Amino acid sequence: MCSEAAARYRPGMDSAAYLRHLRQEFAAFAACLDGSDLSAPVEHCGEWTLRDLTGHLGGGNLWAAAAVTEQRGDYQAPAAPRDPAALVTWFDGTCAVLLDALDADPGAPAWTIAPPPTVGFWQRRRCLETLVHRWDIQNAAGEPAGLAPELADDGVAEVLDVMAPRQVRLGRTSAPAHAVRLVATDTGSQRVLGSGEPVATARAGAADLLLMLWARLPADAPSITWDGDVELARATLAGRLTP
Repeated sequence: MCSEAAARYRPGMDSAAYLRHLRQEFAAFAACLDGSDLSAPVEHCGEWTLRDLTGHLGGGNLWAAAAVTEQRGDYQAPAAPRDPAALVTWFDGTCAVLLDALDADPGAPAWTIAPPPTVGFWQRRRCLETLVHRWDIQNAAGEPAGLAPELADDGVAEVLDVMAPRQVRLGRTSAPAHAVRLVATDTGSQRVLGSGEPVATARAGAADLLLMLWARLPADAPSITWDGDVELARATLAGRLTP
């Protein structure tokens, strides 16, 4: 893991805040499972259904918990139950396991997918992962709630500093061909995806920037304003910046 990435790592909030947001996002996700058609499709997630999305998030909870408590990244979570009631119980259990594992010193060691190899990495990563998938499940129900600006802003930083570099490192995409400036109009943050002089600037609320980076919102959405060479910038953003 490169030292440059480690030097860039700056969590956006403290451990207690991440865990508080994570509990809230888990509760909001679980609320969507009550009475839902688990065979319903989830937009932006390929051929996944609500059942698949729940299995992904719950399995990821157990995997991340093992990364903390067992210091390994090869844990294989069991398949999620098919029965709707059992699935809800199982998902709630995975949330409890992860929250228990993450209720620790953020500086304690852990196996991670990127620097730093600490519990704090997973506090942030699972919080932001759950944020996006909570939006996914609510969007599937036609009622996506907003994303807290501070948390969404941190999510933008994570895509640029952790997720996109990892996608390049794993050979899933090429390094951004052009630099793009991202300006969050509600938090005031400015960040640049890629290297060199930005060819264009996108301005929007932090939530819309995050959803764009995670390919949940098109780059030409009315809520995003652009200046510069928009065509080059949008081509850059079309790459697989996230898993």
